[in-house]
Amino acid sequence: MDKEKLLSREVKHIDITAFDSTKIVDSMKGMSFTSRDLSVASEIFCKMIKDPQCSIILTLAGSTQAGGCMQLYADMVKYNMVDAIVATGASIVDMDFFEGLGFKHYQGDQFVDDTRLRELYIDRIYDTYIDEEQLQVCDSTIRKIADNMPGGTYSSREFIWQMGRYLSEYGKKKESLVQLAYEFDVPIFCPAFSDSSAGFGLVAHQFAKQSDYVSIDSVKDFRELTMIKIEADTTGLMMIGGGVPKNFAQDTVVCAEVLGKEVPMHKYAVQITVADVRDGACSSSTLKEASSWGKVDTAYEQMVYAEATTVMPLIVSYAYHRGDWKSRKKYQWNKMFAKPF
Repeated sequence: MDKEKLLSREVKHIDITAFDSTKIVDSMKGMSFTSRDLSVASEIFCKMIKDPQCSIILTLAGSTQAGGCMQLYADMVKYNMVDAIVATGASIVDMDFFEGLGFKHYQGDQFVDDTRLRELYIDRIYDTYIDEEQLQVCDSTIRKIADNMPGGTYSSREFIWQMGRYLSEYGKKKESLVQLAYEFDVPIFCPAFSDSSAGFGLVAHQFAKQSDYVSIDSVKDFRELTMIKIEADTTGLMMIGGGVPKNFAQDTVVCAEVLGKEVPMHKYAVQITVADVRDGACSSSTLKEASSWGKVDTAYEQMVYAEATTVMPLIVSYAYHRGDWKSRKKYQWNKMFAKPF
């Protein structure tokens, strides 16, 4: 095994505009099991888009971007299907920003000698490979962005805004999610921002500066996202995986209540997950369970137990070809907040 051969097959990101899934999704309405769940989820997502009062929050956990859904999420921003994003740091930095710098993810094999991969500086996500040397360039680029910012405390949204600005000027791959979110004023929040390449870059930045350095405030993230929920009032959640992004977005209802602001539960909710419910987790509870906490209404909710790269292309292609996004209001929530500097 040599490195060049192992990194020879690029992951090709699916283009949901290139095929029309409406017939197959509509046909699934008459089926059972996950097929019918997928059809219901597609209809709920379209209801979010058609509702003139609804602002849509996309949450991303897991590695679906590395697995071929990177363009899909960018297209959701480009075609006005999402107004705010909550994600893991890896989704935004190690995957999307990484490719925005001109690097690639590669098709690999889960049945491989991982010791040999380590010797070659190849990182593995199941059957997908990343060049660790290129990932270190991503780390150092994050440090470069931080080095050029005034010292102080920022929300991850503010820092990711700077990342989008950097890609708009220096990016090698156009229309990444981070870049489009910057250009379309769609805020991206990463509550655990340092749990990614961003963490390495920011630690290096702080270590070199010693004082007057850039720091990320996850409480500010929570406050800013809650302000969006208060202003939006009616909201819908499209959730890939679960964990911190899912719970962070759901908790805005409770946080608004703590602040003395009465807001409705999230009116619409779809979660795509393979997590089990029996251990009390299910990537931070089922949607019906979340209703008991006052987070999600149960009128329009759907759990889809499936691996997200297999179903998101169908759901988003369905919404794209239905075309309701064409007349949808643009919320541009980033304009609510002052630019960092």
